[in-house]
Amino acid sequence: MPPTVDQAPTLWRTIDPARVEGSLSRILEDELARDWHLVLTARGIDARLQRIPGGWELAVPGPELENAVRELRLYMVENRNWPPAPPADSGLDNAWVSACILATLALFHNITHLPDGLFGLFPRDWMNAGAAHVAAIRDGQWWRLATALTMHTGTTHLAANILIGGVFVIRLCREVGSGAGWCMLLLVGVAGNYVNSLIQPSYHQAVGASTAIFGAIGILASLNARRHRLRQFRKWSLPLAAGLALLALLGTGEERTDLLAHLFGFLCGLAAGWFIAPLPQAGPRLNRWMGLATVGTIVLAWWLALHGSG
Repeated sequence: MPPTVDQAPTLWRTIDPARVEGSLSRILEDELARDWHLVLTARGIDARLQRIPGGWELAVPGPELENAVRELRLYMVENRNWPPAPPADSGLDNAWVSACILATLALFHNITHLPDGLFGLFPRDWMNAGAAHVAAIRDGQWWRLATALTMHTGTTHLAANILIGGVFVIRLCREVGSGAGWCMLLLVGVAGNYVNSLIQPSYHQAVGASTAIFGAIGILASLNARRHRLRQFRKWSLPLAAGLALLALLGTGEERTDLLAHLFGFLCGLAAGWFIAPLPQAGPRLNRWMGLATVGTIVLAWWLALHGSG
């Protein structure tokens, strides 16, 4: 008895890579072959990889050939310029700017610990004026969300944030630009402190740039994860796992460590990084404006802390 139509063997057709993109050879390299196979599988197209000398061939059922080629063309067009090129003002310039800002943070720490204040113009109790005091934040003193990021309990606390956190800050600024990087650090730090103030009891207080530092780790993890979003699970999950490991390693080191603030900073960083990943890079002019806006926000926050809290 001859086979029915349903019983007929499936005719598999090999995809010619040149039909997808003219510059490709007939033999697929390992990474591209796996990416294409994953794309077709995600689109519901049955696909098979076959090992051949020098690489791979990808085959699909005959009726699906044209649809598969069309999906792969769309994928290649979408990812042709991914990941985006770094901004023009990256590299040593960004590292120098970030190093200067970190040095300023250290100088400010010393000023806030002067026994007689700054030339007698400001009160001695900077900690009380700028700490992220939950009750005060709930009472409307929003500036504490920002001022707390610039303060530290002691030299050890400050050194840990500058030496360890500086690595991630410089890396972030190389990825997105100095102005954009520090602006994002301020935003995720403020956001992390705000979420923390919603959870903690009213008497809770916190200071330190750690929330923003873990925000930087989250941003970097999210940026790398999104760049590998269509690749194997282990490739895009590795940056996230590394970020969580750093959170566990660096975020719980002391008894007085505010673990929730670190966690919320990291989570806010993840969300921010995922959002900005597909956006175009900020140019030099926009980076400058974002940097000035960041400095202006900190100055305004401290002016309110010292004069506007009554």
